[in-house]
Amino acid sequence: MNVWYINSILGAICLEEENDALCGVHFCPDGAPELEPLPRRVVETPLLQEAEEQLNEYFAGVRREFDLPLAAKGTPFQQAVWAQLRKIPYGEVRTYGQLAAALGNPKAGRAVGSACHRNPLCIVVPCHRVIGADGSLTGYAEGLDIKEYLLELERF
Repeated sequence: MNVWYINSILGAICLEEENDALCGVHFCPDGAPELEPLPRRVVETPLLQEAEEQLNEYFAGVRREFDLPLAAKGTPFQQAVWAQLRKIPYGEVRTYGQLAAALGNPKAGRAVGSACHRNPLCIVVPCHRVIGADGSLTGYAEGLDIKEYLLELERF
C-alpha cells in the first residue's frame, strides 16, 4: 500500500492507494505521522498526485465530482451504501432513512449510518451529505465540525 499525506484547509489528510486504486482518504487529527508501519510506503504516485489535485480543486470550490479509481474494502451492504452516497449530488443532502429506502430496506437507517461511519473514502465518497431525519447534523467519523464545513463549502 502506498500512502501520501497532504495539507488541506481542514488539516492533514492521508491518501492510501493499493493496486492502482484509491482505497483510503481520512483526516489525521494529529498531523501526518513521521513513520508508517510496513507494508505502507510513504510515496507519491501519479494516482495520489491526482487525488491531491482533485481534493485541492474541491476545497477551492471548482470541483463537484471526483474522477478517481476507487477500491474501498467493505461488506456487500457497505458497498451498496457507499454507491448510494456517490449518487448524492454536490450541494444536496439525504437522510439515513432516504438512503435505506433507496436500498430497498426503509427500516435500515441505523445500518446505513453504521456503513457511513465506516466509509474509508471521506469527501470522495460524500458521507458528509447525510443528515438526520430532523435535518440535524448527526454523526460523522471525521467530526461534526468538518461535516459542517464541508456542507457549507457546498452551500448546503
